[in-house]
Formats: sequence, structure tokens, C-alpha cells
Amino acid sequence: MKKLFLLFAISPLLVACGQSKQESTSTSTSTSSPKTIVVATAGDIPPFDFEKDGNLTGYDVEVLKAVDEKLDQYKIEFQKTAWESIFPGVDAGRYQAAANNLSYTKERADKYLYSLPIAKNPLVLVSRKDKALTSLQDIAGKTTQDDTGTSTAKVVTDWNQSHSDNPATIQYSGEDVAKRLTDLANGEFDFLIFDKISVQKIIQDRGLDLNVVDLESNDNPNNYIIFSSDQKEFKEQFDKVLKELYQDGTLEKLSKTYLGGSYLPDASELK
Repeated sequence: MKKLFLLFAISPLLVACGQSKQESTSTSTSTSSPKTIVVATAGDIPPFDFEKDGNLTGYDVEVLKAVDEKLDQYKIEFQKTAWESIFPGVDAGRYQAAANNLSYTKERADKYLYSLPIAKNPLVLVSRKDKALTSLQDIAGKTTQDDTGTSTAKVVTDWNQSHSDNPATIQYSGEDVAKRLTDLANGEFDFLIFDKISVQKIIQDRGLDLNVVDLESNDNPNNYIIFSSDQKEFKEQFDKVLKELYQDGTLEKLSKTYLGGSYLPDASELK
């Protein structure tokens, strides 16, 4: 009887210890630090990524912030850097993602992870009205400006490969697109290929008088967030929340606020 009493006397202590351990484990889990995801951006492509009152904002940035609010296990931070430093930084592990009005290219897709599309943004051909170009065929023998490693520069280099008798010339200026559009208006080069939304926004803000025509293309017109190859779990969580933001109208609201209209991808592309 004494042994039985001793067992019953000890049992409540064991239960209490077990509960205390479980509560401690639960508390530790719930208060564990979220994983930091550093997103690189040049911050110089309005209305997608730009600085306002010393803070980064724009459609890409605000979409990421909206996702961040729904992912307690992650903390998204932004790091402004030069365009040419974004992907080397991702490769080196300094950044886990990139947001910079990024389009799809096979070369990038072979190396990085793409999110589901966050916007639809086709390319346009921009030129001066007094020397207007109306199609890609008109760039023969003409000069443009661009950055190295961009999808727009690739449009020109691909065209040049099949028109080597009279190719277009690319000046790799390193200037942001607003400066390039201003220089184009001033006659410093002949044409610019860039995305429609950014061009419309900059022309409106700066009062530029330029000719803009849509480029017919079979290329993917969408914009994305890009992740390093080791961020599969975060990419999956991002895509899951992105679908929710599409369904509840948040993306539509952000598109109208920052892009000036509804530029969402087709619903079928977010499945």
C-alpha cells in the first residue's frame, strides 16, 4: 500500500513536469525568430520599385509587403543595390530574392526560381514623334540605350542576329529608365524598348512628348519576383499568399494605386 501511495503521490509531479515542458516547447516555437528574406532591388523603376520620402515603395515592393503581413514565419527586408549587382548578390547568398520589374527569360529560369506572375506588362517601342518608329523592323541601323543583362537588350540582340546586314546599336549607359527616356526625347539616341507601364508613368510624370507603340511579341509579358534556387519553401509560401491576394482584391487595389489601372495576370496563370 505504501508503494501504491508513493506512485500516486509522484504521478501528479510527473504530469505537472510534462505539462511544463510542453508549454515551454510551445512558447519557444511560437516566439522563435522568423527567417529573414532579403530582397534586392535597384529601386529606380517607377512605378514598380522606387524611393519616396527615403523609403522604398512601388508595386513590386507593396506586393511583397502584403505577402509579408501574412507570413509570420518570414520577415521580408529590402536592400537597394545597383542593377548589375542584383543577381551576383543572389548568387553569393547576400539576397534571397529580387524585385525589379523582372520579366521571364529562360536563362534566369534555368538558374533561379520564379514566383507566379504578379502583373502583366508588355513591351513597347518608344521614339521621338518627329522620327517615329512603328515596328521592330524600323530599328535597323538605329541606336538605343540599355543595361547589360536585361530582357529588353536581348530583344535587340536577338533581332540583330537575324539582321546582321544592318543591325541596331546598343549603348550600355547604366542610366535609369527615366533618364534614358529624357535623353531619347532630347535626341541623344533613336529608340527605346521597355515595359509599357513604366514608360507611360514616366512620360506622364515628366511631360515627355514621345511616340509609343506596342510591340507584337510571342514572349511572356508578365512580371515576377525571383528567388534563389535554395528558397523553394519560401517561393511556395509566397505563391500561396499571392493567390489569396488575387482572390480578395488586394492585388487589384495595388495595381490601380501604383500602376494606374488593372494590369493583373490572367486568373488561369495563378493556378
